Amino acid sequence: MKFVPKKTTVLLASLLTLGAVGSVSAETQWHMPTPYGDANLPTQIAHQFAEEIKSNTSGELDIVVHSGASLIKHPEIPRAVKTGQVQLGEVFIGIMGNTHPVFKHDNIPFLATTYDSAEKLWDAAKPEVEKQLNKEGMMLLYTVAWPAQSLYTKAPVNSLADLKGSKMRAYSPSTSRLADLMNTSPTTVQVPEIPQAFSTGIIDAMITSPSTGVNGQAWDYLSHYTDVRAWIPKNVVVANKRSFMRLDKNTQQVILAAAANAEAKGWAGVRGKALEDTKTLAEKGIVVSEPSAELMAELNKIGATMIEEWKAEAPEVEAILSSFNQ
Repeated sequence: MKFVPKKTTVLLASLLTLGAVGSVSAETQWHMPTPYGDANLPTQIAHQFAEEIKSNTSGELDIVVHSGASLIKHPEIPRAVKTGQVQLGEVFIGIMGNTHPVFKHDNIPFLATTYDSAEKLWDAAKPEVEKQLNKEGMMLLYTVAWPAQSLYTKAPVNSLADLKGSKMRAYSPSTSRLADLMNTSPTTVQVPEIPQAFSTGIIDAMITSPSTGVNGQAWDYLSHYTDVRAWIPKNVVVANKRSFMRLDKNTQQVILAAAANAEAKGWAGVRGKALEDTKTLAEKGIVVSEPSAELMAELNKIGATMIEEWKAEAPEVEAILSSFNQ
């Protein structure tokens, strides 16, 4: 008999009580853990996705969105979907980088730094991402892009020398490597923990979106935002393949249509959200500035190093880059 950890047993018991596990029938309830709070664009789109499905199935499929990692912690969401503890979930793609290098594609700094190029990169990476998810018993539903990732600090930064020895927030294998190459110490901190991590000195700097800064009220614990626009990452919403296949064809089509609508909303909405949230940072007192030529030269050099390292990790990476560069 396979050993089941106590934590997993408790989760499964909870979901059974909620009606999340079992055969598909009328008025089925699914559970969708997400890592970010309700103020974030990806979570807002997740709620709209769930509402569209409920409406278009006349209430026969009710997807309950559990935002802010309230049901399952962010790093554990992929496994929860894979094992069927929940039927679908949302996860930051880069957090799965240890599973396979294809999931690192949009955490590579200075590979795709505009929304048009990020969409092109996603088109190139999507077939390989779907293959890997399929091997894990999951299927891709949709993605939502974040605004470009930039640098938050407690003091001005004109070159990497200004950051040397500081503690940099990391949240994926690629961001840990980036922190190393910047001569900073990578420290894993998930989004809900950012304010406390800065306030208690666990981290001194981070590279993340203007939206994350606004939603976490970054002006309470830091003072500078340098708009380096290093990369444009995405969240991915995935479903347990067996759960999806147990649905009737009409319900499957409703889900796929809602997923297509969600992805379109995400790519359309992120551009405006980036401008809006960057403006809010400045209005709240954070010094928003363009990076110096020296800093950008140093960061671009790191980006080139990370691209070369990524190429060496798997043949699928070369396929992604070849398609992207066409």
